[in-house]
Amino acid sequence: MLYPFVYDESEDEVDESYYNPREYEIDFETGQLTGKIAEGIEALKVWAWLALQTAAERYYIYSWDYGQEYETMIGKGYTDAYMEAELKRMTEECLTVNPLITGIDNFVYERDSDHVTLSFLMLTEIGDEEMTAEVDNVV
Repeated sequence: MLYPFVYDESEDEVDESYYNPREYEIDFETGQLTGKIAEGIEALKVWAWLALQTAAERYYIYSWDYGQEYETMIGKGYTDAYMEAELKRMTEECLTVNPLITGIDNFVYERDSDHVTLSFLMLTEIGDEEMTAEVDNVV
């Protein structure tokens, strides 16, 4: 016989293993907010883009492990092979601060006369996404 006042705790169990990230959407071309909310992999792309645009340890609003360290490469005259290896390491360290991002793959380093373009596959727990980052003033 069931009593209406008996509380069944199994009804309140929520699957906490899935987290759907949300961020304010950004137009990556202009860097401006669009007024929309991005969710899932699109939100991770926004988070990654912002982290790659922010210098590490410069702004008090961010934790010390947030942001990239590309500025340490400015004016050093390193070889292209060393630059590629260091930029890959710095990019992966910057992104894997987020627990949903597990790493990067297919890293491509392209150097022009005034800036560097990084392309890679961002590996996450909710899907993989192609990313591109522009690095100015490193060359």
